[in-house]
Amino acid sequence: MALYEQEVLNAVSLRGTISVRELATLLSVSEQTVRRVVKPLVERGVVDKVHGAVVGRSRPGEAPFLARMTVQQRQKVAIAGAVAALVRDGDAVALDTGSTTGFVAQALRQHRGLTVVTNSTFIATTLATIPGNRVHMAGVELRNHDGASFDASAFAVVRSMRVRVAILSASALHPVRGLMVQEHAEAEMSAAMGDIAHMRVFAVDSSKFGSSALVALPPLRAGDVLVTDRDPGHDLAPCDRRVVSV
Repeated sequence: MALYEQEVLNAVSLRGTISVRELATLLSVSEQTVRRVVKPLVERGVVDKVHGAVVGRSRPGEAPFLARMTVQQRQKVAIAGAVAALVRDGDAVALDTGSTTGFVAQALRQHRGLTVVTNSTFIATTLATIPGNRVHMAGVELRNHDGASFDASAFAVVRSMRVRVAILSASALHPVRGLMVQEHAEAEMSAAMGDIAHMRVFAVDSSKFGSSALVALPPLRAGDVLVTDRDPGHDLAPCDRRVVSV
C-alpha cells in the first residue's frame, strides 16, 4: 500500500485533482483498491476526496479550482443563471476568480457585447471568444492552483475601469464576520472590483454557510445583491437577498 500511496501522491501533485477511475487505470488496480489507498491519506489530511476525485491540498482551506467546480455544481449553476439575469447585453462587468463566478461566466456566454474585466484566466477565456465581447485580463503573474492574478498590474487594470456590475465570490459566510475569503489579496481584489462598480453582486452557494476563512470582506451594504441557493438564516441587512430554486 505504501508504494501505491506514493504513486497517488505523485499523480495528485502533478494534476491537482484526479478521478478515482483515472487512478485505478494508472495503477492497474481496481477502483475499490484506490479508495482503500486514499482513505488513510484523507484521514491524515494529505489529500481531500471530492465527488469521485482525489484533490491535492497544496493550498490549505481551499481545493484547486477545477475540483471546486465539481462541488455543489447544481446549486452553482442555478445561482449563475440568476446572476446572469441581472446582466444586460452591452454591459460592463467585473468578475473575480471563484468556482461560482466561473459558472456565472459560462452563463454569460448567452449575452452579447459585454465588456469584461477579470483576474481569472478561466473566466477570460470563457468569455473572450464570444462575438462582440471585449475582455480585459488583469494581471501578468498567475497563481498555480487557479490561474488567477493578484499582481500590481492586475490591480492597476481593474482600477482603471468602470463597470455597471461587479460579480464577486466568497470562501465562507460566517454568521458574525460575514463574507470571508482565504487571502488578503483576494479581499483586496474584491474591494477593488466593488469600488469600480455601480452594483455589487455576491454569488455564494450554501456550502459556504456557517464556515470561516482567513480574511473578512467589508460588510454588505445597501444596494448589494446576495444570490444563493438557500437562505443563510441570519441577518444580512441591508443587502438584497435572492434565493434561487434548485
